Amino acid sequence: MEDTAAPQPSDTNNTGGNQSVRPGADGHSAGRSLSTYARPALIAGVVIAVICIGLLIVIFALDSFNAAAYSVTGKSVNDATDEARDIRELYTGARTGGTIGLVVSGVVAVSSGIALYLNRGAAAVDGDDEDYDLDDLRDQ
Repeated sequence: MEDTAAPQPSDTNNTGGNQSVRPGADGHSAGRSLSTYARPALIAGVVIAVICIGLLIVIFALDSFNAAAYSVTGKSVNDATDEARDIRELYTGARTGGTIGLVVSGVVAVSSGIALYLNRGAAAVDGDDEDYDLDDLRDQ
Protein backbone atom coordinates (compact mmCIF):
# COMPACT_ATOMS: atom_id res chain seq x y z
CA MET A 1 0.00 0.00 0.00
CA GLU A 2 1.33 3.48 -0.83
CA ASP A 3 1.96 6.15 1.77
CA THR A 4 -0.38 9.05 1.17
CA ALA A 5 -1.48 12.06 3.17
CA ALA A 6 -5.12 11.00 2.87
CA PRO A 7 -6.63 9.16 5.85
CA GLN A 8 -6.82 5.43 5.35
CA PRO A 9 -10.08 3.52 5.99
CA SER A 10 -8.56 1.94 9.08
CA ASP A 11 -7.71 5.41 10.43
CA THR A 12 -11.30 6.67 10.26
CA ASN A 13 -12.80 3.78 12.20
CA ASN A 14 -10.61 3.96 15.29
CA THR A 15 -11.52 6.08 18.27
CA GLY A 16 -8.13 7.74 18.70
CA GLY A 17 -5.93 7.70 21.75
CA ASN A 18 -7.40 10.74 23.49
CA GLN A 19 -11.09 9.82 23.36
CA SER A 20 -12.72 7.59 25.91
CA VAL A 21 -15.74 5.70 24.68
CA ARG A 22 -18.08 3.72 26.90
CA PRO A 23 -18.87 0.23 25.69
CA GLY A 24 -22.06 0.36 23.67
CA ALA A 25 -21.90 4.14 23.20
CA ASP A 26 -21.90 5.58 19.74
CA GLY A 27 -18.98 7.90 20.48
CA HIS A 28 -20.85 11.11 19.74
CA SER A 29 -21.99 13.80 22.11
CA ALA A 30 -25.45 15.35 21.82
CA GLY A 31 -23.97 18.54 20.34
CA ARG A 32 -22.10 16.58 17.70
CA SER A 33 -25.13 14.65 16.54
CA LEU A 34 -27.12 17.88 16.33
CA SER A 35 -24.35 19.46 14.26
CA THR A 36 -24.21 16.52 11.90
CA TYR A 37 -27.91 16.98 11.10
CA ALA A 38 -27.99 20.78 11.23
CA ARG A 39 -25.25 21.39 8.65
CA PRO A 40 -26.94 19.41 5.82
CA ALA A 41 -30.31 20.88 6.83
CA LEU A 42 -28.85 24.37 6.52
CA ILE A 43 -27.45 23.61 3.08
CA ALA A 44 -30.69 22.02 1.88
CA GLY A 45 -32.78 24.85 3.30
CA VAL A 46 -30.73 27.51 1.54
CA VAL A 47 -30.72 25.62 -1.77
CA ILE A 48 -34.49 25.05 -1.67
CA ALA A 49 -35.09 28.69 -0.71
CA VAL A 50 -33.02 29.88 -3.69
CA ILE A 51 -34.93 27.53 -6.00
CA CYS A 52 -38.28 28.78 -4.65
CA ILE A 53 -37.21 32.40 -5.10
CA GLY A 54 -36.27 31.62 -8.70
CA LEU A 55 -39.62 29.89 -9.23
CA LEU A 56 -41.53 32.88 -7.86
CA ILE A 57 -39.55 35.26 -10.08
CA VAL A 58 -40.39 33.17 -13.16
CA ILE A 59 -44.07 33.04 -12.14
CA PHE A 60 -44.10 36.83 -11.71
CA ALA A 61 -42.57 37.26 -15.17
CA LEU A 62 -45.10 34.89 -16.74
CA ASP A 63 -48.00 36.64 -15.02
CA SER A 64 -46.73 40.00 -16.25
CA PHE A 65 -46.33 38.68 -19.78
CA ASN A 66 -49.81 37.15 -19.80
CA ALA A 67 -51.33 40.37 -18.48
CA ALA A 68 -49.48 42.44 -21.08
CA ALA A 69 -50.43 40.10 -23.91
CA TYR A 70 -54.09 40.10 -22.78
CA SER A 71 -54.21 43.89 -22.50
CA VAL A 72 -52.93 44.40 -26.07
CA THR A 73 -56.46 43.81 -27.33
CA GLY A 74 -57.80 46.55 -25.05
CA LYS A 75 -59.05 44.23 -22.32
CA SER A 76 -57.95 44.32 -18.70
CA VAL A 77 -56.92 41.40 -16.50
CA ASN A 78 -58.92 42.98 -13.69
CA ASP A 79 -62.20 42.63 -15.62
CA ALA A 80 -64.95 40.45 -14.20
CA THR A 81 -64.95 38.09 -17.18
CA ASP A 82 -64.20 34.38 -16.98
CA GLU A 83 -61.24 34.75 -19.32
CA ALA A 84 -59.63 37.45 -17.15
CA ARG A 85 -60.25 35.37 -14.02
CA ASP A 86 -58.63 32.33 -15.68
CA ILE A 87 -55.54 34.38 -16.54
CA ARG A 88 -55.31 35.72 -12.97
CA GLU A 89 -55.63 32.24 -11.48
CA LEU A 90 -53.37 30.46 -13.98
CA TYR A 91 -50.31 30.20 -11.71
CA THR A 92 -52.05 30.22 -8.32
CA GLY A 93 -51.01 26.66 -7.42
CA ALA A 94 -47.38 27.18 -8.38
CA ARG A 95 -47.28 30.53 -6.57
CA THR A 96 -48.78 28.98 -3.41
CA GLY A 97 -46.41 26.00 -3.55
CA GLY A 98 -43.40 28.24 -4.10
CA THR A 99 -44.38 30.46 -1.19
CA ILE A 100 -44.94 27.51 1.15
CA GLY A 101 -41.63 25.95 0.05
CA LEU A 102 -39.84 29.25 0.62
CA VAL A 103 -41.28 29.66 4.12
CA VAL A 104 -40.57 26.06 5.17
CA SER A 105 -37.02 26.05 3.79
CA GLY A 106 -36.39 29.45 5.38
CA VAL A 107 -37.52 28.14 8.76
CA VAL A 108 -35.32 25.04 8.37
CA ALA A 109 -32.31 27.13 7.32
CA VAL A 110 -32.72 29.64 10.15
CA SER A 111 -33.31 27.00 12.83
CA SER A 112 -30.36 24.88 11.72
CA GLY A 113 -28.19 27.99 11.53
CA ILE A 114 -29.18 28.86 15.10
CA ALA A 115 -28.48 25.28 16.21
CA LEU A 116 -25.04 25.38 14.60
CA TYR A 117 -24.30 28.75 16.18
CA LEU A 118 -25.31 27.59 19.66
CA ASN A 119 -23.27 24.36 19.36
CA ARG A 120 -20.26 25.88 17.62
CA GLY A 121 -17.81 24.94 20.41
CA ALA A 122 -19.45 21.69 21.49
CA ALA A 123 -18.60 19.60 18.42
CA ALA A 124 -15.50 17.44 18.71
CA VAL A 125 -12.81 17.92 16.11
CA ASP A 126 -12.19 14.86 13.96
CA GLY A 127 -8.66 13.50 13.93
CA ASP A 128 -5.66 14.20 16.10
CA ASP A 129 -4.87 17.51 17.74
CA GLU A 130 -1.41 17.59 16.19
CA ASP A 131 -0.40 20.10 13.56
CA TYR A 132 1.51 18.80 10.56
CA ASP A 133 3.79 20.89 8.44
CA LEU A 134 5.53 20.14 5.17
CA ASP A 135 8.56 18.53 6.82
CA ASP A 136 6.38 16.05 8.73
CA LEU A 137 4.57 15.06 5.57
CA ARG A 138 7.81 14.71 3.60
CA ASP A 139 9.34 12.40 6.25
CA GLN A 140 6.50 9.89 6.08
